[in-house]
Amino acid sequence: MADDGNVLTDLDNAAKANGEDTQPVAGLISQYVKDLSVENPKAPESFQWRDQPEMDVQFNIGAQSVNEEVSEVELKITVTSKTPQGTQFIVDLAYCGLVGMRNIGDDQKHAFTFAEAPRLLFPFARRVVSDAVRDAGFPPVMLDPIDFNGLYVQRLQEKRAQETGAGGAAPSTPPAGGSEG
Repeated sequence: MADDGNVLTDLDNAAKANGEDTQPVAGLISQYVKDLSVENPKAPESFQWRDQPEMDVQFNIGAQSVNEEVSEVELKITVTSKTPQGTQFIVDLAYCGLVGMRNIGDDQKHAFTFAEAPRLLFPFARRVVSDAVRDAGFPPVMLDPIDFNGLYVQRLQEKRAQETGAGGAAPSTPPAGGSEG
């Protein structure tokens, strides 16, 4: 039986079991904080502000190939809290995961990289943001869940509409490679 915790071990065991390495497999190998910045520019005055802050949450998804079977997926999240008195805090996080994929078509690799992998990374990134805000001296921020699959499908539809509107035929498959954002 394959070790459930390691994608590459699962891949290697599947190859040994049937003599061939043809089973499609994808999974998260590792995850980590690549960059974290916490700014508390108006401390200590900001701790006495009583106005309800406005939260601005931005995120971006990027990816780069590490080798033929492994990609690094980066979920970048920026949370800014402002009141009429000024900026309370800014948290800027780049949370990454190494994603292993073998025997998977380009369409599925792209979807896994830009929809499924961010979905898997998000709960951990959300905890890092919450802890960073709390450690900056403010009540923790719990980010709302994000429908990465829905956003991925929406982006594909927008790209197809742009390509169709530009006089070209809509592609039958989603674009492969690159980064979303």
